[in-house]
Amino acid sequence: MKICGSIWIEGKKTTYMGVGRMLLLEKINKSGSISEAAKKMKMSYKKAWELVDGMNNESKKPLVIRVSGGKGGGGTIVTKEGMAALKQFKKILTDFHKFCDKKTKVLK
Repeated sequence: MKICGSIWIEGKKTTYMGVGRMLLLEKINKSGSISEAAKKMKMSYKKAWELVDGMNNESKKPLVIRVSGGKGGGGTIVTKEGMAALKQFKKILTDFHKFCDKKTKVLK
């Protein structure tokens, strides 16, 4: 037997951060594009934008912003606040998995 579970952070109106949102932010950070990140996650652009918009609305400062213009056109970046949120959630997730593993050891 093994203890398993999921963990996420609720905001005032919607989920602020969870595993799916974490993966989306990572893919946006890597590709510089919400559209590209959505494709890699096999979700619609609309759904990806709704998740980003929800996270941005729940945080004090935006986690993701659009950048317009430039040589290669516009794009999307994960802000300093977004990177900090990713780091914080990854730590919470690691601690949660350690907790589950520790509690699994007491099952007999």
